Amino acid sequence: MTDAFLIRARWVVPVEPAGAVLEDHVVAVRDGRIEALLPADAARQRFPERDVVELREHALIPGLVNAHTHAAMSLMRGLADDLPLLRWLQEHVWPAEMRHVSAQFVRDGTLLACAEMLRGGTTCFNDMYFYPDAALEAVLESGMRAALGMIVVEFASSYAPDPDAYLEKGLALRDQWNEHPRLSFCLAPHAPYTVSDATFRRIANLGGELYVPMHIHLHETSEEIERSLAEHGVRPIERLRRLGLLGPNLVAVHAVHLTEEEILLLSRHGSSVVHCPSSNLKLASGFAPVARLLDAGVNVALGTDGAASNNRMDMMQELRQAALLAKAVAGNAEAMPAHAALRAATLSGARALGLEARIGSIAEGKQADLVAVRLAGPELIPCYDPVSHLVYAAGREHVSDVWVGGERLVIDGELRNLKSLGLESLGELWQNALSTRPPS
Repeated sequence: MTDAFLIRARWVVPVEPAGAVLEDHVVAVRDGRIEALLPADAARQRFPERDVVELREHALIPGLVNAHTHAAMSLMRGLADDLPLLRWLQEHVWPAEMRHVSAQFVRDGTLLACAEMLRGGTTCFNDMYFYPDAALEAVLESGMRAALGMIVVEFASSYAPDPDAYLEKGLALRDQWNEHPRLSFCLAPHAPYTVSDATFRRIANLGGELYVPMHIHLHETSEEIERSLAEHGVRPIERLRRLGLLGPNLVAVHAVHLTEEEILLLSRHGSSVVHCPSSNLKLASGFAPVARLLDAGVNVALGTDGAASNNRMDMMQELRQAALLAKAVAGNAEAMPAHAALRAATLSGARALGLEARIGSIAEGKQADLVAVRLAGPELIPCYDPVSHLVYAAGREHVSDVWVGGERLVIDGELRNLKSLGLESLGELWQNALSTRPPS
């Protein structure tokens, strides 16, 4: 395939303008960018010599943006299920991380996650984990796009001994790689209960200097809020407001337990929320007020969270889960309709990460991050509305082809870059290591 080619699909769902579904249209790609979106007849006249990828049974959509992950935790999938969040973290996840997390762990786990996400139509993910330099290696090997978190916590780990060291390492990595076309960076304080006021103040100053997103778990559980009231006298969002951290660069993950005043506060500050419906359900964190957030004008994106708390990094599943939960929680079947869910999984995620000018919709000049979903087979016919099918009927198994920056990374369901890396053997090696009990 040359650097200039055409993709012809039965349906193109550009996401912008909202609600559009274009039949028998062509996306023209040149040098990794979308050159044009036009009817098939017009494309034949304008680009008569170009190679054409024919997708006669497919919907072509923007690449899905997974706005919250801990990619390396794919190696902990199923390690400690059916437990509440704090017990899950304190008794299982954090001890396992202290014993096993290393640069190799993060690289291998992120490679597995990239393979899973790519095959499911995710072209960009927002990551928060230790050793972001090792995650970066895996991202480059996969060909994906990623926003890498400059993680900060108060406690020491094998990665860094204190908050200042976490930030210094993250900032050095950003300085080295900030110009890479498929990489961006976020400040990533883990959560209000793992970051001090002093560290938050430094992050607020850095955010003002660098103008990068700030990616944080926020109002995930009722216990988190009770702890903040006991230790700081205010709820976590109010604490962040007083520290100068609310603003358009805030990416608040989960945001399950919100008052009406807090929803309006997020809206007034132009902050984004990342809704992680499957993880919230599995950890019994609660039901995020998605319909009320959308009604207030808050930018709502979607994320899977890590495979340890989901247990799938499957944005097609999150599409369906988010739309259905929004209706049930609001008591309104019109809450978060299919087009709104698809926007949350694409353009809204790009906006949260400050990437909406580059990705998130099929528009001239944007990066050619594209996903073909085959809407055929007994489970998907007849098809009255392709967007309805994408959200409520199709799954990641129907993703056939994926392009990132015009590079075809999945061809007819098969990975191109990661196919020969022995991912199954990697997974087995780490399963054996994590299954071994530490000496008593």
